Amino acid sequence: MPLSDRDRALLDFESRWPSHSGEKEEALRAQLDLTPARYYQLLGRLMDSPDAVAHDPVLIHRLRRVEASRQASRRGRTRVLPASAR
Repeated sequence: MPLSDRDRALLDFESRWPSHSGEKEEALRAQLDLTPARYYQLLGRLMDSPDAVAHDPVLIHRLRRVEASRQASRRGRTRVLPASAR
């Protein structure tokens, strides 16, 4: 399904504000009229969209890497093994 105007606005916003901060939250509310929770929910859905990849492949691949790192961290795969276990 093609990206909507809102989808493109979300992707463009994320490319301008890559890191989470209080300023970003304020801008989310002012510019997109979204809560941070809703914004990240919508952004997460866009990460699986081929149209989003076509729109901004660098951004989508960065978001996917960040998410994969978070998931691996939650599963404990990124733990540093003690020297005796290596």
